[in-house]
Amino acid sequence: MSDPQKPDVKPEDIRRTTRDHAEVRARLEDWLDAHQPGAHVSELVVPSSGMSSETLLFDATWDDADAPDGRAGGSFVTRLEPAAEAVPVFPTYDLGLQHRVIGLVAEHTDAPVPTVRWVETDPAVLGGAFFVMDRVDGVVPPDVLPYTMEGFVLELSDAERQRMQDTTVDALAEIHRVPVGEATAFLEYDQPGDTALRRHVNHWRAYDDWVREGRSIPVLDDALAWLEANWPTAADEREPVVSWGDARIGNVMYGDDWSPVAVLDWEMAGIAPREVDLGWMAFLHTFFQDVTTVLELPGLPDMLRLEDLAARYAERSGVEPVDLAWFEVYAAYRHGVVMVRVRDRQQHFGEVEPVDDPDELVMHHARLRQLIGT
Repeated sequence: MSDPQKPDVKPEDIRRTTRDHAEVRARLEDWLDAHQPGAHVSELVVPSSGMSSETLLFDATWDDADAPDGRAGGSFVTRLEPAAEAVPVFPTYDLGLQHRVIGLVAEHTDAPVPTVRWVETDPAVLGGAFFVMDRVDGVVPPDVLPYTMEGFVLELSDAERQRMQDTTVDALAEIHRVPVGEATAFLEYDQPGDTALRRHVNHWRAYDDWVREGRSIPVLDDALAWLEANWPTAADEREPVVSWGDARIGNVMYGDDWSPVAVLDWEMAGIAPREVDLGWMAFLHTFFQDVTTVLELPGLPDMLRLEDLAARYAERSGVEPVDLAWFEVYAAYRHGVVMVRVRDRQQHFGEVEPVDDPDELVMHHARLRQLIGT
């Protein structure tokens, strides 16, 4: 049996869709023609990252009498709700919500977000809701193999990586400037709880139940018990913010100066304490660094440390993050649940073998136990 700590698949080996892209392209062209007559859509390209909603890249042109040659167009990105038979990572994908939160961030902050052109909520068009954004030029740190193992991040100077880290935190602080109120009510999780954090935790516990399907996974049970026993009262009592949700450098596109040109992937957005995003950003790097260390590679052990992120965030936002250890565990727990679903998905498609120990469904179970002291 393969070592669950080691990534033994290549990007091209990971199943990201069950759809026929030739058919999707033809249907997308027909749909776009209704919005922009004379539309032509190029072949679709699937980037080698991401396993939640589907991302499709394409070029398109259409008739435009005002254009010099009678045609206009551009390069675009479609985010498409995954097909049910593709064993999606999450039970629902609210593309309308993602479109709305991107609009709020664009309206109220200077954080770089893509321009959304069109939104379609009727699943009959492409087999799921989708929206189309303008494509932004830049580079994204890879997940498979992770940027701690190979890719441009390793090739940067220390100063360039520091700029990358600092400007990413700056973008996060900008996102947290969106006013929380009536306009953001759609981001509140529909879960019981007196505070945004309690509702956030209950949302993830409900997701945990959905993923487990009645299975016992001791490391996740122990993490939940630790989180309840060490509840972060100070953070919970402060006003919450609009949380990006999947705040990590793998969801950021960087420009030539190594600062963000586009903040991507809003499917986990919600209302939560600001520390939720900081804990996630730090832990996702720890996760990739741990995998790198197992393979006896140096990686980037000094990058994206939680205390450094918190210090920059305080400097930029004027708000001192609190209860950071709790939010690191919370991130590790939530990522653990996601990893169980990802492994179930891989097993469904024959990419991995079953495991005997249920804790091994959580790829980082050893790190999670270290964090909670069990």
